[in-house]
Amino acid sequence: MIYEFMRLLLFFDLPNVTLKERKIYNDFRKYLISNGYIMIQFSVYSKLFNNKDAANNHIKILMRNAPKTGHIRLMLVTEKQYANTIIVVGGKTNQEKILTVDPFVLL
Repeated sequence: MIYEFMRLLLFFDLPNVTLKERKIYNDFRKYLISNGYIMIQFSVYSKLFNNKDAANNHIKILMRNAPKTGHIRLMLVTEKQYANTIIVVGGKTNQEKILTVDPFVLL
């Protein structure tokens, strides 16, 4: 079996009107950050995994910790596919510049 780095992209849109909804939103953001996700854009986060098995195991855990309302989507791509992302306006975030597939640089 060939192992390759995988990138999990997480897109979410959570209600954010009431105090309770804002708390759920902020708690979920904090959960993502504390679990190694980096913010690509507002409500778009990314996490790098050593292989597909590790990513799939993490997805199971993530599903148990996801809020009960709103919309959350996941997309699993290879690091090679992710590297082909075209940035139209702006640039890579500072975290994206630091986080590479070089195993000596991974956080």
